[in-house]
Amino acid sequence: MNQAPSFVLEHAPKTLPRRRGEWLWMGALALGLLLQLGWLQRDVLAANAGLRPTLEATCRLLHCQLPAWHEPTAFSMLSRDVIALPDHPQVLRVQASFRNDAAWSQAWPALVLSLTDVNGRSLGSRRFLPTEYLGKTPHVAQLAPNQASQIAFDIVEPAPDVVAFDFRFD
Repeated sequence: MNQAPSFVLEHAPKTLPRRRGEWLWMGALALGLLLQLGWLQRDVLAANAGLRPTLEATCRLLHCQLPAWHEPTAFSMLSRDVIALPDHPQVLRVQASFRNDAAWSQAWPALVLSLTDVNGRSLGSRRFLPTEYLGKTPHVAQLAPNQASQIAFDIVEPAPDVVAFDFRFD
């Protein structure tokens, strides 16, 4: 009769079964890590058009608030005008009408106004915040999808030869 060497075991040792609790803890830790990463990247995630509906639904359930949607390119200029005020020399009235074409409500945009002379040289450019062109408190905090609005405000004419202007949303 052949005897097996002493280092060969007749029966392989039974592996200890993984305890269910260990797997649950690992799953909970992984979920916690994902939630932390999501919280740290919430602004980036909220700016993703594909994820936005899911995040809004989740926030409705959890009573949290997403940052406002910010898509300046989704504002469409409907009309615009810069006119000299006859009663007030060196004052220009800026009038504009624009619409939010984004799929979600947006905060009022910053408005960049550039003025040029007849040769196309820039005479001045300025970025106006909503509080500057709307007053202290806007009548509506955000513009709903497809909502249009009109604004008007006065500026000091930077030079007497202003002939052209350009608007940009920021």
